[in-house]
Amino acid sequence: MTNILHVNASVNGENSNSRQIATKLINRIVSANSAANVVERDTNVLTALTGEVVGAFYTPEEGRTDAQKEVIAVSDKMVGELQAADVIVIGAPMYNFSVPSTLKAWVDLIARVGVTFQYTENGPVGLLSGKKAYVVVATGGVPVNSPADFASPYLKQVLGFVGISEVEIIDASGFAVNAEEAMARAIANVEAVALPSVA
Repeated sequence: MTNILHVNASVNGENSNSRQIATKLINRIVSANSAANVVERDTNVLTALTGEVVGAFYTPEEGRTDAQKEVIAVSDKMVGELQAADVIVIGAPMYNFSVPSTLKAWVDLIARVGVTFQYTENGPVGLLSGKKAYVVVATGGVPVNSPADFASPYLKQVLGFVGISEVEIIDASGFAVNAEEAMARAIANVEAVALPSVA
């Protein structure tokens, strides 16, 4: 079975362009693999890191108090979803040239030393290899992969840091300029992208 993790980061709910485009990609993957299982993760329920959470991260598992276990329970759930996924589809609207704060919160919850990456004498090594990620970057006017796009390189860096080096950026830009044309281009980009080679 193929496990697909769909990470939604838009505040616009079902009206979100990034969510709609990401869903079209997921539907295409599922059509090619009817046994696929999709897990939905909305980042809007997540909050920023606190000192208590970071302290619990760096406390050895066997030494964590019940309170520390409780405070990182959400992180444990996010990490578990990512570990179980074969394919990750992230709907990433661009807010003020970068990712939404709640998507950054998701990153902070899944980037955990000794769990999703580890430090070695040769530098950090990601522990989540063998996965494929698609990132739908939806913008109002900023061109994807332009000098003003800090979302795409950031997410590629983060995903690569935890071991997910196979990352496909799907351009869904220009919705504030001409929404109809932007959606048509984005759907064409979804149709053109290579599907993951997973069991």
